[in-house]
Amino acid sequence: MLVDAVMTASRVLVAVAARSLAAVDEDVTIPQYRALVVLAQRGPQRPADLADALSVNRSTATRMCDRLVVHGLVERARSSPDRREVSVMLTSRGRDLVDEVTRRRRAELGTLVSSMPVEDRDGLVRALRAFTDAAGEPGEPDWTTSL
Repeated sequence: MLVDAVMTASRVLVAVAARSLAAVDEDVTIPQYRALVVLAQRGPQRPADLADALSVNRSTATRMCDRLVVHGLVERARSSPDRREVSVMLTSRGRDLVDEVTRRRRAELGTLVSSMPVEDRDGLVRALRAFTDAAGEPGEPDWTTSL
């Protein structure tokens, strides 16, 4: 019953994320957007570290970064001490995209939450915080800066 409720809620959350991303008129997939969010949260990353954060193969992360570079959403930079080491970071355009999608998601989620009975909201907050803590996901105020 609990897993079924979480599965249903996850469909709602994925739909909100997909609509928010589709509304910004960029050709970015949800996995690519997740990579942008990780870069927004953690700052510049080596592609291998990004792959670990996304739980994907390194080759998948490299191809994802290649596509995001083409879109002008991330850029690569070589480390000064070790010119072989490359890191990827958000461009200002990438940061703007993350900020806009996050604003849209926040607005739609706010509408959904405001339609819930007031007495259920505190319980939802506690449950979702416990859920995200279990997943090791940082909270919104911990990484959003320009919203």
